Amino acid sequence: MRRFKFVALFSIVLLIILSACNSNGTSKITLAEVTRSVFYTPMYVALEHGFFEEEGLEVDLQTTWGGDTTMTTLLSDGADIALVGAETSIYVYAQDSKDYAINFAQLTQTDGTFLVAKEPKPDFTWEDLAGSNFLGQRIGGMPQMVGEYVLKQHGIDPHQDVNLDQSVDFANIPSAFASGDYEYVQLFEPTASVFEKEGTGHIVASFGEESGKVPYTGFMAKQSYLDESSETVEKFTRAIYKAQQWVGENDAETIAEVVQPFFEDTDVELLASSIERYKSQDSFATDPILDEEEWENLKAIMDEAGELPADVAYEELVNTEFAKEVTK
Repeated sequence: MRRFKFVALFSIVLLIILSACNSNGTSKITLAEVTRSVFYTPMYVALEHGFFEEEGLEVDLQTTWGGDTTMTTLLSDGADIALVGAETSIYVYAQDSKDYAINFAQLTQTDGTFLVAKEPKPDFTWEDLAGSNFLGQRIGGMPQMVGEYVLKQHGIDPHQDVNLDQSVDFANIPSAFASGDYEYVQLFEPTASVFEKEGTGHIVASFGEESGKVPYTGFMAKQSYLDESSETVEKFTRAIYKAQQWVGENDAETIAEVVQPFFEDTDVELLASSIERYKSQDSFATDPILDEEEWENLKAIMDEAGELPADVAYEELVNTEFAKEVTK
């Protein structure tokens, strides 16, 4: 009887030890991405290449479709970390949120949209947009704000000189452009290249090249999560940095083969073409550090669009401690 009790007690203790080891060895993270896009290639590389696993992280990726939905998911604890435009953190902060979102790692450093025309425009100039039917993006979103910023830089008032339609939901913009009476639209990759391949549209300009460096998309978490899970956040940031370096060191074809599982309906050749477009204009950040100059450019773009609710200081919503630590 005593031997039975000893064995039973030993088994319980062993189970507790093993459970603790599993709990301490692997940290689970729920990650919400604002949409599924080739623009976020380094993140998919981190997932597919095992960089998160190397850091002892188990990442559950969820696509939450849209900035508002993504931020709601993050703030309501539906996700630990969100990949979304940095402008959303300013919107939340301006609402006097007590536990607001902090930007801790940057993924993309330019706008990711391209100007697509319905008809071929071999001699395109920005003045061609005057009087055209333009299918725009969501009011207050980075694609639309950057689009307006670029048009104004070329002397075009997006609300006076073009017939701007912003009534279509983000997910339905490609199909609306293809079937509607629109002459121009802003599209991300690989949709822009797919349209070009099918003859549905023609890429005539890059908003990323025109607007300069900006913290377009990055990872953010609530301040409470950064405080409570700092070691996990550092491991997460290190995995992203590994992926950023890997993307920088490899050609588009090699990268496309790795991320293809996230884009099953797009062939590798087209993916490679899309990735090369982003690589050639330095859209993928080479490290996760969000610079103050980029933050100020973001606010300038928001202010130009009339969407900056508050002049939030860089130090208030950006934490570079994790990024700087992993890039030492």
